[in-house]
Amino acid sequence: MTDSQVTPSFRLAYVPGVTPTKWVRIWNERLPDVPLTLVAVSPGEAFELLRGGGADAGFVRLPVDRTDLSAIPLYTETTVVVIPKDHVVAAVDEVSAEDLADEIVLHPLDDTLQWEDLSLPGQPANERPDTTADAIELVAAGVGVLIVPQSLARLHHRKDLTYRPLSEAAESRIALAWPQDATTDLVEDFIGIVRGRTVNSSRGRAQTPAAASATDQSKRKSPDKGGAGRKPSAGKPTGKTGKTGKPTGKTGKNARSGSGGAPKSGKRGKPGGRRS
Repeated sequence: MTDSQVTPSFRLAYVPGVTPTKWVRIWNERLPDVPLTLVAVSPGEAFELLRGGGADAGFVRLPVDRTDLSAIPLYTETTVVVIPKDHVVAAVDEVSAEDLADEIVLHPLDDTLQWEDLSLPGQPANERPDTTADAIELVAAGVGVLIVPQSLARLHHRKDLTYRPLSEAAESRIALAWPQDATTDLVEDFIGIVRGRTVNSSRGRAQTPAAASATDQSKRKSPDKGGAGRKPSAGKPTGKTGKTGKPTGKTGKNARSGSGGAPKSGKRGKPGGRRS
């Protein structure tokens, strides 16, 4: 089977907390003949999945090793502290590191925040939980509090827990990454969608051949429609295209005013005509 006979498809990986729904919807609208498959992956496994060809592109958390992967930073997540609903900190709209000085702050091994330039606030726990999910369970048990990106706080939502934004904390940044040696047309299409390019953008294909053909036909028809829409108005006494009919319009006014002279003399004689 030749390459032209292979049905195209696109595999998109995403780490926990990322919601690719919006971009998937746009993809399905623009490339309905190319199925998109979502691949959920942990942050620690995302890069190897891309390198191994398990996905064409993926939403990952920075940093990205640029040796063999390309990446486009997209946005920075809000950092929050997860606490029990009856915790004293729940009474404020935003929490500072000083507010957590006496708290046991859990630090899971799969933490996605970049603490290189900042110290983890509060008091460290005796052991680090293996996962963020494990840390959430400990917060619910009253063992400590947890600092995570807001998307993960929403992902692990519980009725007995809440969260508040944390100022001056480490952050997590989301990026779109893909193998440098596999920047295919479909990858370019998805990059265009993520970057907000329109369907007629000159960069990336952005359309299936059928959609492009339909667009070209529409463009060829649009001048005819526009011309047809203007032609009837050209015959009206007045209107945007009635320049050629202007003298006739003035003569008509002169005729009603009773002046049979030229347009200029008709203007001067107009008041007299009305008095008669």
